[in-house]
Amino acid sequence: MGMNPYKIRRLTKLVLIQALLITVTITCLFPLFWMVRSSLMTQDAVFVDQSIIPSRLHFGNYVRAWTQGQFGRYFLNSVVYTTIVVFGIVVISSWAAYAFSRLKFPGRKLFFVLFILAVMIPLPGSFVPLTVLMTKIGFINSPYSWVRQLGYILCMINVGLPLSVFLLKTFFDQMPSDLEDAARIDGCNKMGIWRHVALPLARPAIAVIVIFNALNVWNEYLLARLLLNDVAGKPTIMPLQRGVMVFADTHNVEYPLLMASLTIAAVPIILVYLFVQKHILAVGEPSKIDLLKEGRLSR
Repeated sequence: MGMNPYKIRRLTKLVLIQALLITVTITCLFPLFWMVRSSLMTQDAVFVDQSIIPSRLHFGNYVRAWTQGQFGRYFLNSVVYTTIVVFGIVVISSWAAYAFSRLKFPGRKLFFVLFILAVMIPLPGSFVPLTVLMTKIGFINSPYSWVRQLGYILCMINVGLPLSVFLLKTFFDQMPSDLEDAARIDGCNKMGIWRHVALPLARPAIAVIVIFNALNVWNEYLLARLLLNDVAGKPTIMPLQRGVMVFADTHNVEYPLLMASLTIAAVPIILVYLFVQKHILAVGEPSKIDLLKEGRLSR
């Protein structure tokens, strides 16, 4: 008995889709694998050893890259910048998105349109006005390192706000008004509703915002180069990407050390993604808001 033609077409379509996805996955992961592989080899073996996994692993490349490149300070700076900027974006964008979605005030639609228009402005296009603004305010030329760092953090928060506000507003728009009424009966004010009702329901959107902005801040280099100036004799305030560039200029022909430095820079943001991936994957599934509307989830 032959197989149903419909099942054959369905199976063929499934196989083709899976083959395409596997190909794309391999294409994306292979550069990362090659980077880690090269970081565990010697300078001579990089061009000679053709095996997938090196016969001898040289973890000393990471020690040399960390110590010679002074990555400790750069790494700490990037962690501080990324943490503060992402936290600031999540808090401010959730406040703004909740206000645009649930509150009524004059000019609400106009302000939201301005936020959306800001998404269309690429970051390099704002370099000149940001630099001029920070110079006039006094953030760039300040003798205090923390003032220059504050200026950089405020700029990065400003860059991440438009898209974050847009994503969160779409979630808050779907929130049933019955939930707000129930929260008011329980004694919650507007801040309480935002904290205990709106934010938990928007967890998938917040996860996307966290990984997107963390990646943006962690890999940012040009704006930091313009706004952050080191002072001789004081610890550097530059982020990790600056340390990688300095190290690359010094060791531009030592490929294992370069690959080790790039791996050090890539691992933290990969760990952040792995930590929030379950929330990102939940974006495509029925949300708590949908389940509440359908009566399949208790309040």
